[in-house]
Amino acid sequence: MKKPVVDLHCDLLSYLTRPNTSIDDAEEIGCAIPWLKEGNVKLQIMAIFAPVEGKSHEFGLKQSEIFQNLNKEDNALYRFGKQHLETFSNNENIGMLAAIESGSAFCDENMTLKQGFDHLEKIIKIVGNVLYISFTHHAENRFGGGNYSTAGLKNDGKTLIDYLHNRNIAIDFSHTSDALAYDILNYISKENINVPIIASHSNYRSVFDHPRNLPDDIAKEIIHQKGLIGLNFVRAFVNPEKVEALDEHVVQGIELGGENAICYGADYFYTKDNPDKSRIPFYFKEHDNAGHYSPINEILEKDFGVDQTNKISSQNALDFIARIWK
Repeated sequence: MKKPVVDLHCDLLSYLTRPNTSIDDAEEIGCAIPWLKEGNVKLQIMAIFAPVEGKSHEFGLKQSEIFQNLNKEDNALYRFGKQHLETFSNNENIGMLAAIESGSAFCDENMTLKQGFDHLEKIIKIVGNVLYISFTHHAENRFGGGNYSTAGLKNDGKTLIDYLHNRNIAIDFSHTSDALAYDILNYISKENINVPIIASHSNYRSVFDHPRNLPDDIAKEIIHQKGLIGLNFVRAFVNPEKVEALDEHVVQGIELGGENAICYGADYFYTKDNPDKSRIPFYFKEHDNAGHYSPINEILEKDFGVDQTNKISSQNALDFIARIWK
């Protein structure tokens, strides 16, 4: 029997901003509905993403409206709420929750911060709930430094942390520079901010050295604060030469004390127009769509046991969501 799956991160919404796209096109993206059904994904977190560019907030707003329309349409998706926590595995359809990948999705570099927060509130109203917010993506923006930068936390980033105090919206560390990650943790501690922390789609740098992967001390702090760390299936972050390295990332997470933190954050996105051809294929064939969750779970069960695999597959994520929504 297939285990129910919660996945913390996919880019279906930004894919659907393209012309002539469909949630059912399994040839185009690994998180298409047929794959989610095949993998028994019962809750999919959908990122609202925007790069650092002029009017980036318009791209974010467009994705929130796509999310809203998906909930209204006659399809296999429904907006996941607190009332679904107990029954999610028995629902024939797929729950969906929104998240924000980069503050640029609600606040571009030129508008006032008040305008940006107004846009954020508009997005939250449209989608119902936002599970987490990443301050940055790869590049530096007004809030801080992304993975491929060295900038830390900026003043606007501090204001965003203040805004998130007691909002039950997690801060996502998957696209922070190391400096930004340390600065966020220090600011939260110094100012006694009540905010959950996660890394929605990140692996471990001590297993494979890549800026997108977490240093052990950051991972341990997320674990210490009862956050989540979602296993990323992108080959460049697993280990481009070694499919078995996904297991090694699980081993590392457990060794750091993350039995109750490890979950899935596969990071399926549209790859066909990506300019970096050196990364092709973007995923190992064993991980290249959400339909592979059952065989992945079977491997994990052999290596880590039934209880730990159940936690990774869905229970850790569900427990986290229930805790911050209580």
